[in-house]
Parts: sequence; C-alpha cells; structure tokens
Amino acid sequence: MNTHNLNDYWKTVVDTIQDGVMIVSPEGTIISVNRGFEEITGYSREEILGKSCETLNCNSCKIVRNEDGCHWCVMFKTGELRKQKCLLVRKDGRAVHVVKNASVLKDKQGNVTGAVETMTDVSDLIDKETQIETYRRELDEKDRFHGMIGVSPPMQQVFELISNAAKSDAPVIIYGESGTGKELVARAIHETGVRKKKPYIKVNCAALNESLLESELFGHVKGAFTGAHRSREGRFEAATGGDIFLDEIGDLPLSTQIKLLRVLEEKVVERVGDHRPIKVDVRIISATNRDLTDLIAKGAFREDLYYRINVIPIRVPPLRERVEDIPLLARSFFNRIQLKSGKMIQGISNDVLEA
Repeated sequence: MNTHNLNDYWKTVVDTIQDGVMIVSPEGTIISVNRGFEEITGYSREEILGKSCETLNCNSCKIVRNEDGCHWCVMFKTGELRKQKCLLVRKDGRAVHVVKNASVLKDKQGNVTGAVETMTDVSDLIDKETQIETYRRELDEKDRFHGMIGVSPPMQQVFELISNAAKSDAPVIIYGESGTGKELVARAIHETGVRKKKPYIKVNCAALNESLLESELFGHVKGAFTGAHRSREGRFEAATGGDIFLDEIGDLPLSTQIKLLRVLEEKVVERVGDHRPIKVDVRIISATNRDLTDLIAKGAFREDLYYRINVIPIRVPPLRERVEDIPLLARSFFNRIQLKSGKMIQGISNDVLEA
C-alpha cells in the first residue's frame, strides 16, 4: 500500500469517528478537522480552517502569555489534556457540552509541530443529569411535607397536626393502619420540633420479647442476666434531650407498660438488674395500628398509660380515604424507579392512572 492510499484510508477512518477531531498549529491555528468536528461545532472545513481555536469560545481553555507576548494554550506546556469538560459555542450560537482530550505532536527531532484534540459531545448526559437534579428537587415541592406526599384534605390536616405537635413537648401518639406512613409522621415531628438537633431513637416494641425489650429500652448492668457481660445504656438514655419513637406500642407487655408509665411520670429509668434511678429528658412519640381502647377493655393495655401517651393524637388516613393523592404518589415512585433503573421512560399514561 503506497503512502497516498494510506493517507486516504486514515482520512476515511478519522471522518468515520463520531467524535470531533481537530489539529492545530503551535500558534493555535486550526489546520485540519474531521466530519465529527463539523457536526458538533456547526462549522464547515472551509469556514474554520486557518482560524484560531479561540473561535470556538471554549470556557475551559487556559491561555497564558509568555515573555514574547505570544498566546499559548497550557496544553502545549503540559503536553496533554485528559477528560476536560468544556462548554463551547457552535456557529449558530448554541452552547455544546463536550469532553476534550488532547496531545501535542512532535517531529523526529522532538520539536512541537502542533497538537491534536478530540471532543466528545456529552450534551445528552448533561441533560440527563439536569433531569435527575429536577427530580431530586421535587422532594421539596409544595405537595410534599418532610417526605410525605399529599394535597388531600385529610393529609393537609395531618401536616397541620404535625406542625402543632412539633411546637409542643407533650407525648404524641400516631394511629394508622400498616403502611400509612406513621414512621414518617414521627420523624417529621422530630425534624420540625425544638429537639431536632438532639437524638431521634426508634424502637419497634413488637420486634423483641419482654426481657430483651426492657433491656433495649432501659439498659442493663453487667451480670443482670445470662449474656450481660457488660453494662449498657438503654434507648431512653441514648435519646436524652431528643425524641424516642415507640412503634407498635400496643404490643408492649404489661410489665414494661408499668415501667414506661414511671418514665412519663417521674422522668427516670432504672436499668435491668439495678435500682438506681437515672434521670432522662425525652419526649415520647408512639404509634400503633391497634385499637388501644379495645385493648384496655380486654385488660391488655393500662388505662393510666393510655391517657399519658394520648395527649396529642394524630390519625394517618389510609390511601382509600385520599384517592386524590394517588397520582402524586404514583409519579413520585415512578421518578424514583426511573432514577434507579436509568431507563428513559417518559411517564405514566392517563389510562394507567385511571386504573
């Protein structure tokens, strides 16, 4: 293969590349470009050859002046450029996001004869990042309240009750079926309350048996029971100054209910295996999906404790009582799934929303 044919092949290869390729002289004059460059910049070969590379108005080009008063790109000093993000201006005035790579060209004697630069159009990626950021900002829009979504009157009432409860230091109890968002309500009360900079501790009262639950809530001393190799503070001590969230409080054993009543009345706890009272300053937020008055009638829940924790009741409505919030919830879940999957699905059809 002769040199002429080889040059033709290389020209074909370079023009096949979708990335833009540009060769400049040491003075920054553009002396060669490929078809990808023309498509990205909007300039034809005839228009751009012989022009300065500054014509592209790349916002990241670093220009320095040497002692002779000539302008040199920093790349000519460093010898290369790797993965530099740049915003250049097309011929039609539109900005294009590109990633540039470049390297100087030298002759056999090591003299710099120019530089070759490639540019990849990443506008689509930037648009996607912008879209992702838009979805994230949706978390703060008017239809949301500390992670909860709803414009329905029942949810607006819940939001108002949360705001009022946050201003108080009185015990709060949250009623609602499983899955209605009771934990979100509890966290919102903490995050908007006067104790927001202090601990927020959650305990699931239905997840532990009676002995473990008391140790979890009130702590224990070394040797209090088999396996108690060292003393340990309980959740109430850990929550001092802040809020403790007792989820599924309707499942609390009667013996533990008595100790919890003392915490509410005297603001002290006793570790398992010890009788020394420990002062605690904790606001109790509880939640249940059970009917506590029914449990009281059955003797499974103390009436005096009920009145202590039922100071500020908040009922979270099930979705069937706020169907107007379904489109908002559906779009929110859709956006989150789209972010995780990376699939460019446009949206939810009206027929699906109706269903």
